Amino acid sequence: MATDSDRPEWLVVGQLSKPHGNKGEVMVWPLTDSPELVFAEGRELLLGDTGGGIGEAPDRVVVEGRRPYRRGWLLTLVGIEDRRAVEEIQGRYLLIPIDEAPPREEGELFYHELLGAEVVTADGETVGRVREVFDIEPAHLLEVKGERGLHLIPFTNQVVKEVDAGARRIVIDPPEGLLEL
Repeated sequence: MATDSDRPEWLVVGQLSKPHGNKGEVMVWPLTDSPELVFAEGRELLLGDTGGGIGEAPDRVVVEGRRPYRRGWLLTLVGIEDRRAVEEIQGRYLLIPIDEAPPREEGELFYHELLGAEVVTADGETVGRVREVFDIEPAHLLEVKGERGLHLIPFTNQVVKEVDAGARRIVIDPPEGLLEL
């Protein structure tokens, strides 16, 4: 059962990729469904490390400008004024306090709410626990580790029948052969 102590304090919302030009613009891969809200001008973001973690006195950055670019966003950050400054922070993650996350639609979950969840079949057979969530097309995949090995389970309505985030439990109805792969 999840407790408040299991709830993270910060939410990863983007990863700083590489410099764009010479004037301090940085390419950001958004890790949020609401980049236009998260990367709003004037917004303060926490600058995590290259693994998404934070230290005891994390750096903070403020969004000065933004624009969509290809599959990501180009940001200018206060105090980051040239290519060299961007290179020093490239690869790091941007985070926001979880309490400032954009509102979710009914039934939406954060990935961290799935991690560690017990996965069982509709017949009650234990499959294992979620170790990772992969955000790929055409469907997200759950990496589930159990006594019978490692399974990749599509996170689709056809397979996942119930998600109880509070109880950390996912019920699946896998197609024949899925758990034998």
